[in-house]
Amino acid sequence: MHHGSREMLLASALLEASDTLSDGFDTAQYLQRLSDHCVEILGARAAGIMLIDGGEAVSLAVSSRQQDVALDLLAVQHHRGPCRDSYGTGRPVPPVSISVAHAASRWPDFTERALRHDIAATFAVPLRRRETLLGALNVFVPVLPEHGAPPEEDGGVLLAQVLADAAAVGLQNHRVYAQYRTLTGQLQGALSSRVRIEQAKGMLAERWNTGVDQAFLALRQYARRHRLPLDEVATAVIDGSVDRDDLGDGPPLPW
Repeated sequence: MHHGSREMLLASALLEASDTLSDGFDTAQYLQRLSDHCVEILGARAAGIMLIDGGEAVSLAVSSRQQDVALDLLAVQHHRGPCRDSYGTGRPVPPVSISVAHAASRWPDFTERALRHDIAATFAVPLRRRETLLGALNVFVPVLPEHGAPPEEDGGVLLAQVLADAAAVGLQNHRVYAQYRTLTGQLQGALSSRVRIEQAKGMLAERWNTGVDQAFLALRQYARRHRLPLDEVATAVIDGSVDRDDLGDGPPLPW
């Protein structure tokens, strides 16, 4: 692939990797797109990503090309394999010949499956954000690079690491964004609830010509009697589905 073309593809992939701050973000689709970019930029047969949390694989995503092969090669890495090694050390697993690794019993289950799928070589890089490890990106290539080849030709480990780092930043940013959105929703809900309760208190105080504290006591006692959230009772008072007779003949005495 021409270097200019590769640079353009890489720039496009990195831009896409940063675009994670949306409510419609889909992690599986995002990681599949990253795997597709890896295959295209590196000229690989297939690629896949394993997200790992607490030592357990929590998600697998693979390239559109050779999808079944990539999924099979990730799924067999329950405890051993290039993804596990890269995640465990936090460092890349350099390109390795599948036949050599199989002969050395390095990853027996994985290499047996890779040979069955005619994969010649593989390498893996960690998905990491500073000290946080999220998983690993595994690339499956048709031929093993010649020893001593420059990094950009040596299986594309450095390029794959750049993509993986960008994806890790994107995933972490989305997690922070999602947490922020959840907190914002909770705070907005609490504020809206408070406003409705204050409004209901004011309506009852005016209706009964009494203080807002007595009105609040009436709301609270009604909520307790009927095992209802106070906010729900306040809403019912505002929309008129709970009236004075429902709440009692007047403001209750304090207790």
